Amino acid sequence: MEIISDMLTIAQGKNKGIKPTHLMYKANLSHNQMKIYLEELIEKSLIKKEGDKAGFRIFITKQGQEFLEKYSQIRELERTFGL
Repeated sequence: MEIISDMLTIAQGKNKGIKPTHLMYKANLSHNQMKIYLEELIEKSLIKKEGDKAGFRIFITKQGQEFLEKYSQIRELERTFGL
């Protein structure tokens, strides 16, 4: 969950999208990890790819933003109750 949150937060901060390689470095992931997480996030409609195979960018979706909001609320509850 932390990795997904990190990836979405990084993508959220980029209005023009982020290149996969930059996301991989900022999220501190290996290429294989990145590929797995990207596929999962796209499948769940939390991010989207725009462009072609030669040069695409990653954008957070409305569902991805909603996920981050809910995840933030859950983390706050954990801190409040010392979990």
